[in-house]
Amino acid sequence: MAILGKRNLLSIVRESAPGLYLDAGELGEILLPKRYIPPTIKPKEKIEVFLYLDSEDRLVATTEVPLATVGDFACLKVVGVHERAGAFLDWGLTKDLLLPFREQERPVRVGQRVVVHVVLDPKSRRIVATTRLKRHLSQEPPPYRPNEPVNLLITDATPLGYPAIVEDQHVGLLFRDNIPTPLQIGQRLKGFVRKVRPNGQIDLSLDAAGYGRVTTLSDKILQALQENQGKFAFDDDSSPEAIRQKFGVSKKAFKQALGKLYKARRIRFLNPGVELLEHQSWSPGDQPPRGKR
Repeated sequence: MAILGKRNLLSIVRESAPGLYLDAGELGEILLPKRYIPPTIKPKEKIEVFLYLDSEDRLVATTEVPLATVGDFACLKVVGVHERAGAFLDWGLTKDLLLPFREQERPVRVGQRVVVHVVLDPKSRRIVATTRLKRHLSQEPPPYRPNEPVNLLITDATPLGYPAIVEDQHVGLLFRDNIPTPLQIGQRLKGFVRKVRPNGQIDLSLDAAGYGRVTTLSDKILQALQENQGKFAFDDDSSPEAIRQKFGVSKKAFKQALGKLYKARRIRFLNPGVELLEHQSWSPGDQPPRGKR
């Protein structure tokens, strides 16, 4: 069955001057306007289209691909504000997506990027956006385990940190103290669950926690050294931005991993940079070399 607000693979019923009519099952025949018809389409083929209501509330199909469909969370740009209707968002279609005033948790302005949930209004059947995100998140207790990897969508920036939607189901928080560089609203990234509090609040991190994190990162550092003839310019004085870009972790995690490798006598510091010591050995009580520190 064809679904309004989603991508559908539909059969061509007939051709007319305005375009192609498609079989949408219980929704009847739906027009695909001529301007959206691919030049390579053949009779009796099926075609993938997005279904929505046009400005006159008629069902219409398009081969344009929206940035989000009904049920999705997405970060969209405000391209206009109507004094009575609300804000309009660019979602990749010729017709902009309405964000009604009643669905705005806070007023938005032109040029702003906002995280929204795309919904189907049950009364009008129109597709609209809402920034009242909590209504559309799971009410079930978070099922996540400490150190579990999760997908995140940053929704806001507060003095405490960055609220994020976790796996499109729950809300969590990345504390500023654990973030080496500022994040952007709408940014999608990988993270880890630090813990789930008794009240259901999820504490998040961009790095895996504890010994497991250091062990995994240590292996990553050793591999990078081996691939670079045993040396590289990164050390515990490198900038957080450079470390994040190269290894995808915080400076704190990187320093912990270097410390573990140094204590295990796998590296020495060159000031700047580090060197792999694959073939070095020491007697008990010896101090591993630290370059010219």
